[in-house]
Amino acid sequence: MNGGVILLVIGILGIVFGVLILNSIGTIEVNGQVGFPPQALLPIILITLGSIVVFISFLGCCGAIRESVCMTMSYAVCLLVLLILQLTIVVLLFVNKEKFNMAMGEVIDKAWESREAREGGVFDAIQKSLKCCGRNGATDYVGQIFSNGLPDSCCDGSCLNPTNIYGGCHDKFVNFMAGSSETAKYAGIGLIVVELVGFIFACCLANNVRNYKRRNGY
Repeated sequence: MNGGVILLVIGILGIVFGVLILNSIGTIEVNGQVGFPPQALLPIILITLGSIVVFISFLGCCGAIRESVCMTMSYAVCLLVLLILQLTIVVLLFVNKEKFNMAMGEVIDKAWESREAREGGVFDAIQKSLKCCGRNGATDYVGQIFSNGLPDSCCDGSCLNPTNIYGGCHDKFVNFMAGSSETAKYAGIGLIVVELVGFIFACCLANNVRNYKRRNGY
């Protein structure tokens, strides 16, 4: 039961941490529609994972309290599946670090190359969220749709002062996601260890309960 309680606490902390990150990132508004920017992907995954962990932990606690072999084994199986999925994701993040960074860079590249995204306000919303300017920098706007100068989202204050102009969105987004993925990898390893311990304890508990009921049955 202790393993289930620890996992329950970790799951709740994961949800709270994800909500705090999501709140700090904020939302973007494009043509009257409000949504999350691309960098909100990881905290959303964290909230989802935390919710799954809370549900599984609740199942384990109920199984331990009721001394139910079925619920305890279901808890162990769910933990094992979750553990394998997390281990797969962590290994892929370690092995495909460069591919991950390239994929994140392509998100910005495609947004910039899309005329609809630039003229429709999508890229402007990304710039506001990331505090960046253009794909690689302010020079990307030379000869582009903003013939009257840089958009306000490119600058921290007046764009007439060069020191107020942000850097490019490509590198900023890649660095942000790379840093977030590094944190996710090591946090995932820690969670995997806790889940492995919880899985072993759940199997032992289910076996003890089964043996106890067999002995009482005779």
